[in-house]
Amino acid sequence: MLKNYFKTAWRFLYKSRFYSLINISGLTVGLTIGILILLWVNDETGFDNFHTNASDIYKLENMAGTGPSRQIWNNTAGPIGKMVKNQLPGVRDYVRTCINGYFSQFRYDKNVFQIEKSAFTDPSLFSVFDFNIVEGNPADPFPDLNSVILTKSIAKKYFGTQPALGKIITTEDKTTFKVTGIINDIPKNSSIDLQIFFPLDLLAKKFYADKGALNIDNDFHYFNFNTYLLLDPGTATAAFENKIRDIHLRTKADDVDVAYMLQPLTSVHLFQSDGSDKGMSTVRMFVIIAIIILIIACINYVNLSTARSMLRAKEVSLRKIVGASRWQLFFQFIIETLIIFLIAGTVSLILVYLLMPYFNQLSGKQMIMSFANPQIWKVMSMAILGTLIASSIYPALLLSSFDPLKALKGKLAIRMSDAVFRKVLVVAQFTLSIILIAGTFVISKQLNYIRNKDLGFNKEHVFTSPMRDIRKHFDAVKADLLKQPGVQDVTWSNSTITNIGQQTGNNKWDGKEEGETLMLSPMAIDKDFMSFFKMSLVQGKNFEGLPADSAHFILNETAVEAARIKDPIGKKFKLWEVEGTIIGVVKDFHFSSMKEKIKPAIFYYQPGTWGQLYVKTNTAEAAKAIAAVEKKWNQYNAGFPFQYTFLDESFNNLYQSEQRTGTLFNIFSGIAIFISCLGLLGLAAYTAQVRTREIGVRKVLGASVAGIIKMLAADFVKLVLIAIVIAIPVAWFITNKWLQDFAYKINPGWLVFAFAGFMAMFIAIFTISFQSVRAALQNPVKSLRTE
Repeated sequence: MLKNYFKTAWRFLYKSRFYSLINISGLTVGLTIGILILLWVNDETGFDNFHTNASDIYKLENMAGTGPSRQIWNNTAGPIGKMVKNQLPGVRDYVRTCINGYFSQFRYDKNVFQIEKSAFTDPSLFSVFDFNIVEGNPADPFPDLNSVILTKSIAKKYFGTQPALGKIITTEDKTTFKVTGIINDIPKNSSIDLQIFFPLDLLAKKFYADKGALNIDNDFHYFNFNTYLLLDPGTATAAFENKIRDIHLRTKADDVDVAYMLQPLTSVHLFQSDGSDKGMSTVRMFVIIAIIILIIACINYVNLSTARSMLRAKEVSLRKIVGASRWQLFFQFIIETLIIFLIAGTVSLILVYLLMPYFNQLSGKQMIMSFANPQIWKVMSMAILGTLIASSIYPALLLSSFDPLKALKGKLAIRMSDAVFRKVLVVAQFTLSIILIAGTFVISKQLNYIRNKDLGFNKEHVFTSPMRDIRKHFDAVKADLLKQPGVQDVTWSNSTITNIGQQTGNNKWDGKEEGETLMLSPMAIDKDFMSFFKMSLVQGKNFEGLPADSAHFILNETAVEAARIKDPIGKKFKLWEVEGTIIGVVKDFHFSSMKEKIKPAIFYYQPGTWGQLYVKTNTAEAAKAIAAVEKKWNQYNAGFPFQYTFLDESFNNLYQSEQRTGTLFNIFSGIAIFISCLGLLGLAAYTAQVRTREIGVRKVLGASVAGIIKMLAADFVKLVLIAIVIAIPVAWFITNKWLQDFAYKINPGWLVFAFAGFMAMFIAIFTISFQSVRAALQNPVKSLRTE
């Protein structure tokens, strides 16, 4: 019996090759894209889940500042983790990490390597997290301050096939380290992405060597550490956060604005510690897109199956007359669907495997398509089974329900409810497609707005490079570079203008209220920095490069407003331990992502600090300017590789996620339209087939080709128009929700959504016309004989 089901189903599918090809193509494309997206979602939501203690590990973060400058700090002060462990029950262990800012180069034998992704850490990192030491002593990872632990890939890079344990490596300042441990490479879906680990006690020794009584166990001035707590299961974190704040205030009572938050490790990747979005909205959006594409693929199959049901009425009736039960017929049609899905599913899995490298490139992922991975099968099974169930049941029930006597007499008609259902599906299909098209336009328009918005400074043809020892000779280097072809101007600052990373609340001014903390982004700059970037001073004057400038400050407009300083020029202002005077106010400019409002910033003059060298050039002579800077780099930083970045590139990197989203949206909306048009093509072909005789009669009676095309296309055009009316308000709501992530955003306007609808209509008419023209041009005599 089962063999007969498969045999009969295969014969029917082969006989209806055109419609089978449409169904298989639509389902294959839908399943391929759906599986790729769901694999991406699975990777995003699976960050840090591989740790045994994942559910009990929390990242400790701060809320600092008052008023409009209040913000989340991802880093904490050094002592808090240890204090919490010693003073509060329920804390099993703690871990601190701090990014390495001391060593940038390792030397082994005659080979020199640049250090990347390295940090100082507590030994507990390797017991709290599943970063297990596979070579070395897990009980004592850092026997002394000159110990270092490497991942397997870094060990192989440094030492090749030689055993790494016990090897001695030397840094640029002649510090030697002994390899005391090797760990497996950290998985890509880890929020801790490191390759080299130094003992935190070494950082404590180096950083606090000149800080007097301050040390890593009592310093609440510097917030440089990522702190993680391993808590007992079931710990009430809300009450715990208040207790941590009390510990802080007992040590440093004037930090009344401080608050602590415990963020579950498994949510660090997608959420801020206050619960706000950090990437989860993108995940939800991609889940919806995957479902939309799979639904559109299902709709195609259901529509074509139900539309062509009348052509199989006599077959069903004969089967019933010779004894086939309704359930036998039901399973017959289920098996037909199963065969189509087996073909589509197999092809889609092959395509997923082949497309994975390209999808990784587009999405910025490093996923591996391994059929041995149970998560892969979980995602694929969910997509394929869900789509199979959604596509097969209704058509099978409809086909198995025909009355045999009516069908044989030719009196069987399509029920009104079935026709309406099919039209609803077409409307739903194009509604979803139009929403994706509108989303594509809005994302593209927002990204274009960001790229072209006035930033408040000129970043064109500017490249930047770290200075290292150039800082000691900056004036001489600048004078020499300005003589070189292609170099138009030179300046420096202690951080990158597109991302001022430092924050401080250690400031004071006349009018500051008790308990108030103004968070500022401080930046040391050259006297020519503002003229170099063509930044506008709205009040006061610039630095002049004189010794007196070390006690002068320039604030941005937001800082002046946040501090409520009236007539700021000449007013006293204290930053850290420097008491000085405000000499200027610079017009606000964007120094971080446009997802954030411009923050208060302060500029000070301190030559000789570590920082960035900026060089302005032009398109024609950029290569010469880069070569000139590289020559100076090699003169003062021999042995260190020269690296540079154009500010345009740095700026674009701030929006990589949005750019990837836009690119993927373009692809997904195109695929959604393609699948929808496959369905329309099939329905148009079926409509032309069942109305062959009518078309022939109309042509004999004088109907024009244009009139017949209009007749065949009219119903479909009406359905697409309904889809446009439904889709536009939905698309407007969704895209405006997405735009809320940006502090500076476009107003999409109704034209964007109208154009999305127009595009969908144009594509639909083109698809329908393909079959309509073909039917209208047929010989009417042949059409009448066919019937």
